[in-house]
Amino acid sequence: MPSWLEIIIRSLSFIVVVIFLTRMLGRKMAARMTYFDLIYGIVIGMIAAAISIKLVDVLSGVIALLTWSLVGIGLSYLSLKSKGVRDLIHGREAVVIKHGKIMEDQLKKMRFSPEDLLQQLRHKQIFNLADVEFAVMESNGEINALLKSNRQPITPKLLGIQTAVETGAQTVILDGNIIDEPLTTMGLNRGWLRTELEKIGVSPENIFLAQVDAMGELYIDLFDDSIQVPKPTAKQLLLNTLKQAKADLDAYSLDTDHPRAKQMYEQCARELSSVIYDVKHLLK
Repeated sequence: MPSWLEIIIRSLSFIVVVIFLTRMLGRKMAARMTYFDLIYGIVIGMIAAAISIKLVDVLSGVIALLTWSLVGIGLSYLSLKSKGVRDLIHGREAVVIKHGKIMEDQLKKMRFSPEDLLQQLRHKQIFNLADVEFAVMESNGEINALLKSNRQPITPKLLGIQTAVETGAQTVILDGNIIDEPLTTMGLNRGWLRTELEKIGVSPENIFLAQVDAMGELYIDLFDDSIQVPKPTAKQLLLNTLKQAKADLDAYSLDTDHPRAKQMYEQCARELSSVIYDVKHLLK
């Protein structure tokens, strides 16, 4: 067998092995790598590469690869069971800003310069250090910050506004193909989808991606970006319908001379006005 073919076969084989071993080590290694995880991943990759190009014999390389992998799995298990082991391997988080005051001793201990701190804060869209109440450096070197109460963004909760429960939008068309499972999950079907597409004059084959949100509004992205797709109007249409219904009730109450009918129309108008007030922020 030619040497180049043997290297290709070895490389492909150990790519599969490394994928299997890294999956066994857990997804944390890919999601939020600490310095230990980074070094561990590099070493496993180097061993696999060394075996592929015959820097070491296969048996010795496999033994080393399995040893490192099994020790890594064992350490991962121990770190889940013991905080002491977890702190020893991955390090501990450190408070670097407390009550708006920079903890210089902690920065020095972490080998972090003031410029590094400011750069990390800018990554969090924080450009004014005076806005930060509390900040902590995680074990992977990332800094998370809490803004002072008067600098935090306004939320519906702070304003006392009730909001509807948000669920993720479901992808119902991808690459021109309708996906039935998300439609069923939302209690919809292909008939509903085709009706909505007919309203805007688009066929599924011309759609690159389409999603439906919790309010039943359809978002569409076409293959041809030069074509403008009408914006969803379901929410606005519902709001306009409610307002029109209230206006009709007000008109009926003014037109009638019957006391009981007038009282009924006025009561319905007041209730509908309350409903409009409650849902208006959801339908904008």
